[in-house]
Amino acid sequence: MIGHGVSILSNTHNYDRIAVPMNEQGESSEKIKIGNDVWIGAKATVLMGVTVGDHSIIGAHALVNKDVPEYAVVGGVPAKIIRMRN
Repeated sequence: MIGHGVSILSNTHNYDRIAVPMNEQGESSEKIKIGNDVWIGAKATVLMGVTVGDHSIIGAHALVNKDVPEYAVVGGVPAKIIRMRN
């Protein structure tokens, strides 16, 4: 289930080269993997390279920048494990 206003962002702008304007540095991307039976709350954001494990819950407005284990309930900015469902 995916709540209202969720952002799943698989790419970002590069900014490492100081001598090159940011808008000319291109982009990087990494796959996002979302498992089965996952609930992503309203306005949560999942960033590139993250794997969301099966049966997990992401709280509303959470910023997920690291992998979420199976059966975890996460929330916050950045998202942290609040508890486990099992």
